[in-house]
Parts: sequence; C-alpha cells; structure tokens
Amino acid sequence: MDFSFLIGQALTNGLIIGLLYLLMAIGFTLVFGVMRVVNFAHGEFYMLGAFVAYVCVTKLQLPFLAAVLATFVVTLVAGWIIEVVVMKGFRGDELNGMIATIGLAMILQNGALMVFGPDPQSMPAVAEGVIALGPVMVPMSRLYVVVFSVVVLAVLYVFLMHSKGGRALRAVVQDIEIANAQGIRSQFMYPLGFGIGVALAAVAGALMAPVFSVSPSIGSTPLLKAFIVVILGGLGSIPGAALAALLLGVFESVANTFMSSSFSDMLLFGFVILMLIFRPAGLLGKAGR
Repeated sequence: MDFSFLIGQALTNGLIIGLLYLLMAIGFTLVFGVMRVVNFAHGEFYMLGAFVAYVCVTKLQLPFLAAVLATFVVTLVAGWIIEVVVMKGFRGDELNGMIATIGLAMILQNGALMVFGPDPQSMPAVAEGVIALGPVMVPMSRLYVVVFSVVVLAVLYVFLMHSKGGRALRAVVQDIEIANAQGIRSQFMYPLGFGIGVALAAVAGALMAPVFSVSPSIGSTPLLKAFIVVILGGLGSIPGAALAALLLGVFESVANTFMSSSFSDMLLFGFVILMLIFRPAGLLGKAGR
C-alpha cells in the first residue's frame, strides 16, 4: 500500500480523534479552572452523553443533530444540579473534591449499568458512504463528527470571548478574588462552569456514539486521554489543551498505523513522564499555578 496514502489516512484520523480529545480536555480544564478540583467523573459524563444520544436516536427517533443538542442541554442541567447539590461544599478543596468526584463516577457508572445493562449497545451510523479528500478516504459518519466538533468549539469560543457570561467565567478561572472584587457573581459561575465542562465531555460521547459501541465502561479511556492532554498542554491552559489534543490524536493515529498499540502507548507515557520532569507546567501552562 502506498506510504503517502497511509500517512494521509493516519493524519486525517488523528485530527478527527484529536478534536474529540479537545472537547474532553477543554471541559476538564474548565472544571478545574473554575473549581480547582480534578474531576474524576469526567469520563462518566462522556459515557452519559453517549447514552443520552443513543436513547434520543434509537428510542425517541430524533435526528442526530437534535440528539447532540439534547445531550448538551440535559448534561448541562445535570451538571448544574450536581454542582449545587454535591460539589458546592468542595469548591477549592482539591483532595476532598477529588474523592467526591470518584464517588460520583462510581454512582454514574453503576447507575448506567443498572439501567442499560453491561452489554455494548450499537447506534445507527449518522450517514452512509465515504468521501474522498485527495487520496484519503473519510467515512461520512466521521466527517459529521468533525463538522459538529468544529461547530461546538466555535460556539464555545464565541461564548467565552465575546459574551458577558463567558468573560465573567474566564475572569473566575484566572483569579477568583479579583473577579469577586469586580462584582462578578462567582456563586453563579461555579455551577455554570461545571455544567458547561461536563456537557462538553457528554457532547464528545454523543459524537462518538455512532462510531463506537456504547456501554457503561467506555468513560475510562477518554478520561485518561483528557488527563494526558491537560498535562501536556498545561493544567488550566485552554490553548495548551487544544495544541496537546491535536498532537496526541495525530501521534496515536500515526503510531498505531506503523506499530502495535501497546508500543505506541509506551512511547506516549514515556513522553508524558519526560514532560513532567523537564517541563512540569506543560506546553503552554504557567509555572506556579
């Protein structure tokens, strides 16, 4: 098989995967930036989003776009309620907040297990056929993933950069004390930031539901990838997370094309360890955060 074709296919697949990692990582970073809590339940919200989309498409017969929108709204509201009811007492408490999110992850995973059972569920493909981008063949279902991911990221960018609520949220992420001094209602920003963060993870799960199977245990790998992305990009840095997510997606796809997945994982984690040793702040992170 032509080497240039393999490289082109691997790069294309890597960019697609990287966009999903980016949604996960930005949500993870947003939750940490607002609450200063590492959200170990982030992968379970990915799983929850996949199941919400699955139910909307297979049971309610909704179009896929409507299912993705419903996933965002449902998980945003769920995240808001969880933050107010459960996580409010752990704002800024990294250790106890981390333990609380581990418990939340177990509750969500076992709840999904009770409702949907342990067997993987299949969701119909969003679209049939493939499209040729030069020598590269891209399934239409994955092209939909790219388009929807870019749209979600664009909407998020506009919200964060050009809306009053988005600017207030960024102010809380950067410095909560100064934000309070400027009259920003941080008590409103906490559930908003947590809700948007977990909703982004859920949207990533919804977008990947037609590509992979859906089961209660699918959240662990996306959570691990989100950790890697925020470590490489710099904890709390959204531009760093964007750069690291795309690099990770491309690295994984290219490495898995030419070597075994176990060996590529060894290389990846070896690089993460070296990054922690020589640049613990990450690619674009700030030292001393």
